[in-house]
Amino acid sequence: MRGRLLRVLSGTAVAGALHAVVNLALLRRPPAGPPPVRRPVTVVLPVRDEEAQVGGCLAAVLAQQGVPDLRVVVVDDGSTDGTAAVVREVDDPRVQLVLADEPPPGWLGKPHACAAGAAAGDPDPAPDHDPDGVLVFLDADVRLFPDAVAGAVAVLEAHGLDLVSPWPRPVTATAAERLLQPLGPWLWVTTLPVRLAEHSARPSLTAANGQFLVVRRSAYARAGGHAAVRGDVIEDVALARAVKRAGGRAVPVDGSRLAACRMYEGWPALRAGYAKSLWASVGGSPAASVAVAAGLTAVWVLPALAALCGSRAGLVGYAAGVAGRAVSAAATGSRVWPDSLAHPASMLLFDVLLAGSVAGRRRGTLTWRGRPVGGAPAARETMAR
Repeated sequence: MRGRLLRVLSGTAVAGALHAVVNLALLRRPPAGPPPVRRPVTVVLPVRDEEAQVGGCLAAVLAQQGVPDLRVVVVDDGSTDGTAAVVREVDDPRVQLVLADEPPPGWLGKPHACAAGAAAGDPDPAPDHDPDGVLVFLDADVRLFPDAVAGAVAVLEAHGLDLVSPWPRPVTATAAERLLQPLGPWLWVTTLPVRLAEHSARPSLTAANGQFLVVRRSAYARAGGHAAVRGDVIEDVALARAVKRAGGRAVPVDGSRLAACRMYEGWPALRAGYAKSLWASVGGSPAASVAVAAGLTAVWVLPALAALCGSRAGLVGYAAGVAGRAVSAAATGSRVWPDSLAHPASMLLFDVLLAGSVAGRRRGTLTWRGRPVGGAPAARETMAR
């Protein structure tokens, strides 16, 4: 019986690797040398205590090529450092600084800041204003390449999409970062049928990354904007699902040639960053978290352990896991070798972070940038990012 179970688990790992190969072959990619953007583009940059990051991010945004009608709205979400001062030093009429109020009851901080930026970026449109402009939501730790916005909009328009999420190339330095950060793209490349998700109206069939989101303003309005996801910790995925519920099409696309992002620097920042939201990304309940952790561990850890004991089936499962990770890393800009060989260790570290996130959620002790982000379930309505 154990041998049969191991063969099933290894077979699942093989299927996951094959699915990743198919997904990556079908993944939408920006064209080389995208055409100029003919629509007005508003980049919304929500920031909270990003003094060290906002200057570099803004410089990359303002250097975008092929975007003649560009506005940048920086929303300072209650920073206590010199973030606003850095923005004020940028001498460019395309940049607007908005000082956001504290989020009202029921709102988390990032959705509130994004909503404020989207509203500020389109005040009193002129009669000849294009109602189907483009909104770009960007995190301060993202560095856009010169044709990033034009490339993303080209994908949006070429395939009749309403929201695209170009996944930035993960930039990693420490061992913990190298183990964990590539898991984000690996998970959706392995589990989400991207072409089916693109055409399906089912909100559950989607993935998104709030580091870099590009959405038609009309689709954003039909979905209810960030007001529709005001209380969601994983507001990026929630927004993509809201767009689909409103009849739109939303899908992740290749962003490795458009942008790069070092999301967290070192283990303390990485642990705190994942703690705030990992519990929500796997269903929001302890039962769902246990199920996800058990499934991932069974498929991508147990065969590796069996391989150490001489199991051929286990070796096949481990090799499939490594192959799937390597294919995903190569396509999304992560380091391939020797990092892919440590894929089972990545999954175990993911389990540790998930357990910590769920425990913090139950205790109501999760915080981010000085705000609580997830209390006990009964306190959900009073959470702030």
